[in-house]
Amino acid sequence: MNCPKLPRTCALPRPWLRLHEECIVIRGYFSQGLFGRDLLGSIVVFLVALPLCMGIAIASGMPPAAGLITGIVGGIVVGAICGSPLQVSGPAAGLAVLVFELVREHGVAALGPVVALAGLIQVVAGLSRLGVWFRMISPAVVAGMLSGIGILIVASQLHVLIDAVPKARGLENFAALPAALHDAISGGGGNLAALLVGVSTIAIMLAWEKLRPASLRFVPGALLAVVAVTAAVQWLGTSVNKVEVPSNLWATVTLPAFDSLGGLLQPYTLVAAFTFALIASAETLLSAAAVDRMHSGVRTRYDRELAAQGVGNLICGVLGALPMTGVIVRSAANVQAGSATRVATILHGGWILVFATLLPWLMRMTPVACLAGILVYTGIKMVNLKQIKSLAVYGRGTALIYVATTLAIVATDLLAGVLIGFALSLLRLAIQSSRLKVGLDAHHESGTQLLQLDGSATFLKVPALARTLERVPPNTRVLLEVDRLRHVDQACLELLTDWGRNAPVRGCELVVDWHALHRRVEGVRKAA
Repeated sequence: MNCPKLPRTCALPRPWLRLHEECIVIRGYFSQGLFGRDLLGSIVVFLVALPLCMGIAIASGMPPAAGLITGIVGGIVVGAICGSPLQVSGPAAGLAVLVFELVREHGVAALGPVVALAGLIQVVAGLSRLGVWFRMISPAVVAGMLSGIGILIVASQLHVLIDAVPKARGLENFAALPAALHDAISGGGGNLAALLVGVSTIAIMLAWEKLRPASLRFVPGALLAVVAVTAAVQWLGTSVNKVEVPSNLWATVTLPAFDSLGGLLQPYTLVAAFTFALIASAETLLSAAAVDRMHSGVRTRYDRELAAQGVGNLICGVLGALPMTGVIVRSAANVQAGSATRVATILHGGWILVFATLLPWLMRMTPVACLAGILVYTGIKMVNLKQIKSLAVYGRGTALIYVATTLAIVATDLLAGVLIGFALSLLRLAIQSSRLKVGLDAHHESGTQLLQLDGSATFLKVPALARTLERVPPNTRVLLEVDRLRHVDQACLELLTDWGRNAPVRGCELVVDWHALHRRVEGVRKAA
């Protein structure tokens, strides 16, 4: 399109002026080579996303087509309206555990309404400008959540790795694993072949990560492993479970019936939808913040990103697909491949659509154990123990919150573990905010001591303050300084009042500016 520059004195109607400006932008997009960067980036992200879409669907107890549809919607729809142009959305390993439990307890039919309602919650939150509030979750809790999810994924996919059915809970999977491995190794047959397929997949990914040349760094190890292992299985005629992908991808779409709308008011639906929305939003927005640190381009608009994720989940819920989040693995690949705009994200969704529509027979050659190997590798990478050291820089309590959240998720479930981590974060905050330095020092006046309070005097510090007051010798005049006291609550105020009232019995006296002390009580105006 040829759009000559207009002279400064030229006056055009507003619609024509807007069209001219858009024409200049489009021409600059191609002339500056941005399209070439986005095209290459979209292919790289597509190669990363394709096996993960199918693998996460299998880990969630859903058919691979459900993951492919979510990847398509996340790329084309969410990519076009998102607030983080370089972030890539799709089915996330972080929600696989939740989906698996929901499908196991309430059936596949329950997933669509839950995901749609979660999407609606995200849309409302985004339009209400609540996006930034989802980032208030402690990074230690989020890191612990991802580590716990990684452990659960490894525990379940190790069973899939030998063509076995995983258990419902993480601890059950770990407990049943030795017997399952023994049966696979001693019994031979398909289980042993599947184990070799999965181990070979992990070995190829590890070797590629360590040995790949710099010129081929954009080639994903997962893709290389899938191609190599699938080719070997086909050539040898190995009997293992293969991925089941329908010839017509959209034939698997089941629109919700009118009767199922009543399920939206079921208690389990509301709880599950809120859980999905909370965890998906936190993971998405923290991923977006991480992506912003990887490049110097357009910054994330968090409220718009949250609303876009809601639209995507609303569509996925209607189509009966998996829930989506912004995924750091694909987003990092997008940035590292040199993508410049949101066009790369949109194109990657288009590649998934074309591949799943025109080449389903090719995907049906992929062994399930191969995808399980990819997820085992991904889950191990999510459990980054080096984070303990980096979090400990902000205090040992932060590192302990990370460990406690991880263990709680593995021992209970995802929601309970996150709530435990959040509660521990609030407890640590309460303890830190109630730090109080209590000093009882001699005064230059004879028979007088100086009681200094520095910090916040809360009920947590009542024992320490009481022990200090007990050390006051008889016949002593105590001067209480409150200049460095930021806050005093009812418990500490009553302790000081009672001690001052009973002090004359021991010949003591408490001297304090009660007016200044009461100004530091919460809820009282701090007027001079």
